[in-house]
Amino acid sequence: MKITDIRVSIVGTQELDRPHWNSIIRTEKHTRARAEIYTDEGIVGMAPAKAGSRRAIEGSIRSKLLGKDPLRTDELWQLIYMGGTRKPVAKGGFVEAMSAVDVALWDLKGKALGQPVWRLAGGAQDHVWAYAAGGYYEDGKGIPELCQELESFVAAGFRAVKMKVGWPGITLKQDAERVKAVRKAIGPDIELMIDANNAWDATTAIRFGRMVEEVDPYWFEEPVHPDDIEGAVRVAAALDMPVASGENEFTRWGFRDLIERGGAEIVQADPNKCGGISEWLKIAALASAHHLPMAPHGNAPVGCSCVAAVSNGLITESYPMAHHNPFMGPLDFRDGYIYLSEEPGLGIQWNETQIEQ
Repeated sequence: MKITDIRVSIVGTQELDRPHWNSIIRTEKHTRARAEIYTDEGIVGMAPAKAGSRRAIEGSIRSKLLGKDPLRTDELWQLIYMGGTRKPVAKGGFVEAMSAVDVALWDLKGKALGQPVWRLAGGAQDHVWAYAAGGYYEDGKGIPELCQELESFVAAGFRAVKMKVGWPGITLKQDAERVKAVRKAIGPDIELMIDANNAWDATTAIRFGRMVEEVDPYWFEEPVHPDDIEGAVRVAAALDMPVASGENEFTRWGFRDLIERGGAEIVQADPNKCGGISEWLKIAALASAHHLPMAPHGNAPVGCSCVAAVSNGLITESYPMAHHNPFMGPLDFRDGYIYLSEEPGLGIQWNETQIEQ
């Protein structure tokens, strides 16, 4: 089998009825894209992609992979990363672009071999714990509306939910009151994660953490700047709740530094950003050697396959509301868990009619 073409389809833009924001980014729309790898045997691998990755994927990455055997995923990863370049790009947009291609290669491999990716990659679990991510800031969204939103996730079957903190438009005390109100609304038996999206320095993050520790957050996500590993270590040492981090880190070498220096107690490598499934599995092995769980950020259809593949897979992120991708079919979610598909490849059911439109 040989690769005959690689393309990126920009499949559509979803305008949000109500824009929302976290501590740093305001979101008004989502533009969806898909990486597609074609072969001479008619098997096509597909994966979610960023529209901004199109130039890199259809340019240098495509030129390196045409005519290659798509089943040799590790060889192709090395070829993309190192082949014909003087110095690899260790972080950022190019690694994100190659991540989409690697994920599509795994989808193709599963289809070619008649196996789901989660089983090919390790098959440690056939269903995985999932949490609902939400709790963004919005115009006109006060504490009652915030509580109603997260209560709706619980009503939908989630046993763990996540909310945003860290927006500079309110005080630390006001932000802490949001967390306490949500805990009261969802009760003590639902896990509650808080996500600061790199909002603070270590001192401020510790102050905030101490304000909300009484309501037992399950984790404190990205409390400091992604490159402030020493700050994350300080936060982890000062608080009982674990620090979760890694969605803005890339490759096994970046995670080596983050993990060995103690900047993440729950590792959130995103297979759509960190280097793909091939690299995610290497990061998971590194985390396992340090007795750390994996909880990938982002896209649930890919993340759940990764979590299911490894014994230290903890939980996958799910977006039941505004971030839901309308171009993909629903996952098999029941009673707080995503049940993995037996379909070959990633098992993503693409809404081709909507994509064509």
